Amino acid sequence: MKATYYGQSCLELEIDGVKLLFDPFITHNQLAKDIDVNSLKPDYILVSHGHGDHTADLLTVQKNSGAKVICIAEIAAWLGNKGVDNVHGMNIGGGFNFDFGRVKMVNAVHSSSMPDGSYGGNPAGFVIYAEGKKIYFAGDTALTYDMKLLADENLDWAILPIGDNYTMGVDDAIRATQFFNCKNVVGVHYDSFPVIKIDKEEAKEKFIKAGLVLRLPAVGESVLL
Repeated sequence: MKATYYGQSCLELEIDGVKLLFDPFITHNQLAKDIDVNSLKPDYILVSHGHGDHTADLLTVQKNSGAKVICIAEIAAWLGNKGVDNVHGMNIGGGFNFDFGRVKMVNAVHSSSMPDGSYGGNPAGFVIYAEGKKIYFAGDTALTYDMKLLADENLDWAILPIGDNYTMGVDDAIRATQFFNCKNVVGVHYDSFPVIKIDKEEAKEKFIKAGLVLRLPAVGESVLL
């Protein structure tokens, strides 16, 4: 399974040739200035919540690709009002089998509204079951005891926010791995704005000291999960 990072929380998983793009925010992110948003042609777009730094390029990418959007029911309704009908609405705790594998929507502790101020439902994370692996995309979230519910999943990788201020920081992300027993982490949601800038070397050292693997791919870089 290949993961390509596009900055902030925007990441694409390629699963047996099927592309899943998470939280498209590229054109307004200076760190992703070399990424051509019009070149992205995912088969699915997964949206964790409605904030602009997760949805700014959602309509553009969906229009260009025709991708099916997987999101909470309120965002599905918002998309319907925008003329997007290739949408699969879900809610917290529910799962569904797609052609690439299974998606379960799990809790995230954050806030959510759409860029135009519309109600965005609850924020969420996703667990992806595909290629015999289990990948947790946490979305924007605080450290929460609900993460302990994932302990029995035997997660292979966790994609976690580590930028602090708006979400978990590095220390709480490390604590989170102890809640759900996963040693492999891809860090996201950092450096895009001054208040979430991190010391990447210090973060890596903290993860190593905790016996964990932290991958921080550069924008545009692909890694194997």
